[in-house]
Amino acid sequence: MTLINTSGRPFDAVLCDLDNVIRFYDLTRLARLEQLAGLAEGTTTKVAYAPETDLPLLLGKIGKEEWVETIVRGLVGEVSEPQARELGTALAEAPFRADDEVVTMLRRIRQHMPLVLVTNATLELESDLASLGLSDLAHHVVSSARVGVAKPDREIYEIAAGRAQTAVERCLFVDDRLENIEAAVALGMTGVHYREPEDLRKVLALALGD
Repeated sequence: MTLINTSGRPFDAVLCDLDNVIRFYDLTRLARLEQLAGLAEGTTTKVAYAPETDLPLLLGKIGKEEWVETIVRGLVGEVSEPQARELGTALAEAPFRADDEVVTMLRRIRQHMPLVLVTNATLELESDLASLGLSDLAHHVVSSARVGVAKPDREIYEIAAGRAQTAVERCLFVDDRLENIEAAVALGMTGVHYREPEDLRKVLALALGD
């Protein structure tokens, strides 16, 4: 666990990322299709998550269908257009699951303080949370696609703190990406670099007195 506390004071709200903390995607089918197409594993995600491809989706300017078309254009040349479309679609429609251990911890902490999901997400976030049974997990959800700004832009952290009605320096911020944590810490938040459930368990135990 990497815990960075710039104030030394206890936190009064938890701001938590969604993907790779709570939600995890199964990219098994995509990896198999890449292998069949003669591509290195991860080629599709490299194209898909490049800022010029990904950011319009995360800011709510395009939907998943348009995102797939952008991925297709990025892959054509390495593979045929039908293969590129199959790869892009496999990524866009990849199944996902929630980590029950993390969900249990977050449901417990929300009984004691505000819990806000802060996520770079698509316009489908609400339906995704509903499909996972997590619509009621957090008190508030700050989605980049809804507020028009994405991590690590400072504004999304300020919006989240505002929703929690908590000063930024009294917020705990949990994320799997170090650049996002660094941006939160720069505002005075306490940051936790999430890699496994134990990272979250240790810091929440401090707040709960466990």
